[in-house]
Amino acid sequence: MIYDYAVIFGYFVLIVAIGFVFQKMANRSTSDYFRGGGKMLWWMVGSTAFMTQFSAWTFTGAAGKAFSDGFAVTLVFLANTAAYFCSYLYFSHRFRQMRVDTPTEGIRRRFGHQNEQFFSWALIAFSFINAGVWLNALGVFSSAVFDSDLNMTIVVTGLAVLLVSVISGAWGVVASDFLQTLVVAVVSVACAVVALVAVGGPTRMVTEFPSGFIMGPDMNYPLLLVCSFVFFVVKQLQSINNMQDSYRFLNAKDTDNSRKAALLAMVLMGVGSIIWFIPPWASAILYPEAATLYPQLGGKAADAVYLVFAKNAMPVGTVGLLLAGLFAATMSSMDSALNRNSGIFVRSIYQPLVKDSDKSDAHFLKVGKIIGFISGLLVILVALFFSSLKEMSLFELMMSVSTMIQVPLLIPLFFGMLIKRTPSWSPWATVIVGMFVSWLMSNVITPDIIANWFGMEELTRREASELKIAATIAGHLVLTTGFFFATALLYREENDTHKEETDKFFVDIETPIISDNQYDEVDAEQRRKLGSMVKCMSIGLLAMVAIPNPLWGRAVFLMCALAIYVVGWALTKSAIKKAPKMTVLTR
Repeated sequence: MIYDYAVIFGYFVLIVAIGFVFQKMANRSTSDYFRGGGKMLWWMVGSTAFMTQFSAWTFTGAAGKAFSDGFAVTLVFLANTAAYFCSYLYFSHRFRQMRVDTPTEGIRRRFGHQNEQFFSWALIAFSFINAGVWLNALGVFSSAVFDSDLNMTIVVTGLAVLLVSVISGAWGVVASDFLQTLVVAVVSVACAVVALVAVGGPTRMVTEFPSGFIMGPDMNYPLLLVCSFVFFVVKQLQSINNMQDSYRFLNAKDTDNSRKAALLAMVLMGVGSIIWFIPPWASAILYPEAATLYPQLGGKAADAVYLVFAKNAMPVGTVGLLLAGLFAATMSSMDSALNRNSGIFVRSIYQPLVKDSDKSDAHFLKVGKIIGFISGLLVILVALFFSSLKEMSLFELMMSVSTMIQVPLLIPLFFGMLIKRTPSWSPWATVIVGMFVSWLMSNVITPDIIANWFGMEELTRREASELKIAATIAGHLVLTTGFFFATALLYREENDTHKEETDKFFVDIETPIISDNQYDEVDAEQRRKLGSMVKCMSIGLLAMVAIPNPLWGRAVFLMCALAIYVVGWALTKSAIKKAPKMTVLTR
């Protein structure tokens, strides 16, 4: 266990170091702090776009679902892949071309000041809930690893995430996301390879999966899975490609880099959709009792299956590396949320209140850091609340939050990029209708009632859960989305005081941002700093070869170290090759 502690300690030192390395770049202005000044390269932006859809929940709640239900869990992540492909085709570059520093500034340009205020408060509140789910997932796994109190684990890990976010702003957040993408990649691939060898290959893993690999147990109506996938594609298309989540692409230096970033996120998500779940699939055969080994976790016991696999099948030190990967995944999601909240509060709530004062940009930067700190504390409190829900699995918790709360907020922010003429009250009214639809689908039109409509016999618990999620998404697709479209029929141009700004918004999102050779000096700085940090990480992985392990175990760490070093070497070399130039780019 001492080796695992050493690995985790080394990882935290590296992550905190990133915060200090990029601190100077973040503190130049509020634009640099909130979105890196719109100067980031596609591989940095693509990694943060990928990591914000990836959290400890993937290695816990989703892994527990894969362990019990087989292939079905990948449908959620394949839906993400399809959504990023749509982002590459249409949305990512248009988000960058909004020419704003924060998502809610884009909402103001499209819908007006009233909607900016409404969504600012609503999105901040929702991010507390979402980040609380992520932090709770990390706490579940960490407490199982260290046999420690779950609540204390949540507090300690939450404070660590908070530190990195406040120190370095968007530059540190995105830089750490890139590094964390590498950590997740090497951990996932190493575990997947060992799992396939241990289980005897993919054929045996599929054919001997305990309850049917494709459908899983307790599924008498396979059509439910098909419906779930279809509706999940629709949901994730909106969840990824909306004005609130546009912050990922606001960081990109230009139109071309934003599109490349979406393509990178699509590839990483598509490949990862299979690789991440090979260990829990194999564990269903190798360690069928894994879900009973941590009874203290209650209904979340199966969510520790990755830990069971790492302890039993992987070389010594992998548990620490895996936990570092979980910290990486959660920190990337949570620090992005904290940084986004700071930007939203400062630009859309605080700055309008003091617009007639002589406050400097440095003042607003300081306020942003204070808000980030307060936001982090509130997220910790939300995660502590979720930890008290012992009998709800992390998969069910995440799905409930995303379908019942997130979808109503995002429908107007998705379709607002497509539909030009809507009344000023349409966005916030759509959210209110959407919340009513969520309540309706949860308390009135229940899975049992829907089953009776279609003549289905008594549903299993799993079927009821799948049907509830699919029905809720369908309800929003028909009722909430239908309401937003219907409001367009009530639009009257003569009553639209915001028409001029709306027209300019749609002109801007169709106008490319072309940087040519601009910001080459900043490009080189990104490559140089990140290349050095990646090399440091490879040295840490190389040191793990010294841990007492069988020859194959040492070889695993050696291959991981070499793969990471090659990335670091390529980055530093490209920084030297670039001839630095520095010109001015507007927005």
